[in-house]
Amino acid sequence: MRAQQCVEYEVNLCHGVFDPGNDTLARAGAPVPSGRRCVVTDSTVNRLYGDRMRAYFEAQGIDVRWLVLDPGEENKGIDSVRRLVDAFDEFGLLRRQEPVIAVGGGVVTDIVGFACSLYRRGLPHIKVPTTLIGLVDAAVGAKTGVNHGGHKNRIGTYFPPRCTLLDTTFLATLPDRQISNGMAEILKIALVLDSRLFELLETHGLLLCDERFQGLTSAGAEAADEVLRRAIGGMLAELEPNLWEERLDRLVDYGHTFSPVLEMGALPALLHGEAVAIDMALTTVVSWQRGLLSPVDRDRVLMVMTALALPLGHPAWRADLAERALADAVRHRDGRQRVPLATGIGSALFFDDLTAAEVRAAESFLQTQRTVHA
Repeated sequence: MRAQQCVEYEVNLCHGVFDPGNDTLARAGAPVPSGRRCVVTDSTVNRLYGDRMRAYFEAQGIDVRWLVLDPGEENKGIDSVRRLVDAFDEFGLLRRQEPVIAVGGGVVTDIVGFACSLYRRGLPHIKVPTTLIGLVDAAVGAKTGVNHGGHKNRIGTYFPPRCTLLDTTFLATLPDRQISNGMAEILKIALVLDSRLFELLETHGLLLCDERFQGLTSAGAEAADEVLRRAIGGMLAELEPNLWEERLDRLVDYGHTFSPVLEMGALPALLHGEAVAIDMALTTVVSWQRGLLSPVDRDRVLMVMTALALPLGHPAWRADLAERALADAVRHRDGRQRVPLATGIGSALFFDDLTAAEVRAAESFLQTQRTVHA
């Protein structure tokens, strides 16, 4: 038997997704619009936007079953998935006409995507990310997953949403640290794919953080638009031809070799983007040690990280972390390291011969730089 399945989903930049007169969300993902939805969010988003969301669905004439999850990576586990499945059952969702709506950061959208992929072998869902890391990374791909056994996203599926609606107005209420957290994933794309994006971060990064991508000045509005389009477009261009990761040489794995082990070992003190930034700082230094990156570009990268309030290290780093992370990466990447290393700002190559000693030397170098770049 041979079968093929065409997969298509939309990623739309929009504004005012919960404005009562905007029916984009109400109609998204449903071939035959239904008057019922299950909406999943977390307690932080519910506190900030709950009244606005309820007024929106009331204005659209939609009956909603609400489910509010506890926020944070430490709550991203199978118990949250069970809660969703029970809610789907109790609500009696139709399998095609009533897509589940996830409103929140990457934790919420990952949990909802995973639960929807399992329930009756697939419920359609819509993602409305409310964090910067969700807008540029977590909500635009097809992967779902939850943490298990102390490991990051150890169980998961490939299950794209029907639609992802990206509304930057949510970023206005993000704390500074969450803006920096998302900036790490934008920087990832810049370092391995897009030197122009890096230059934009170098020139306008502080302004974008201060304005929270709200375009409060003409320079901020122009930079925010180009940065988001380049970051999201670069991510999607890498994902589209390899959505199911048949090829494990993935440039978007940059910053994700050492960060999973570090992040899970430091929960809840370390955010995902912060762990990715530390990983990128380490591999930036490794690239310089190997002669792949000039000292000037090395320092430019570290200076941008510091300007974006991203860490270059963390007390949770232990001497054996490099060995453990490399061993886990080899298992995850089918027997090879496949570590992307920058070969200049905006380009990278894959390597299979990293040693723990190199990584420890990079960590020692960064220790001397933290005061320089503080």
